[in-house]
Amino acid sequence: MDDVIEIDVKESCSGAPCPRIISDEHNLFVAYYLQDTPEDFEFEAIGLVKFELFHAYQFGPPNDEAFHGHPLYKKGLKPYGTFKIEGSSWVKEFCSRNSVHPYHKDEQFKEYKHFIWSFHDTTLEVIAKNYSFSLMQGTPQSVINKLAAQSEW
Repeated sequence: MDDVIEIDVKESCSGAPCPRIISDEHNLFVAYYLQDTPEDFEFEAIGLVKFELFHAYQFGPPNDEAFHGHPLYKKGLKPYGTFKIEGSSWVKEFCSRNSVHPYHKDEQFKEYKHFIWSFHDTTLEVIAKNYSFSLMQGTPQSVINKLAAQSEW
C-alpha cells in the first residue's frame, strides 16, 4: 500500500517554480516554471499539467526543508519530483467516505490515481483519473490567464 513510483515529467525549477492553479469541478490545471528552458524558446519554459476528472486535491506543506515529515517520505517520496502512488490510502479514504452514498460502488474509485508534484515551497497532491503534460512559454500566471479566458477547458 502507498507504493511511491516516480514518473517522468520535466523537473520543476528548484529555486522558485511559482506554481499557479486553476480548477473547476472536473479538471485541475497547474502551471509552473521548469528547471530547464529549451534553447529555441523565446520566453521561460512552463510546465502545464491538466489533471482530468479530479476528485480532490491539496496544495501546501511540506516544503523542501520539511519534506522528511511527509508520511510517504520513507517510501521514496522526495522534493522536486513527480510521483504516482500505487495502492493509495488517500484514494481508499475517499472511497470509504463515499460508502454512505446510497448508490456507492467501490468500482467507481478504481480508476482514480494519486499523484504528487513536489515543488520548492509547496506540495500538490491530486486524486484524478489521469493527467497530461504540456510544455508552454511565458509565466505560470500568463498560462493560467490564457486558460481562464477560454470558454471551455
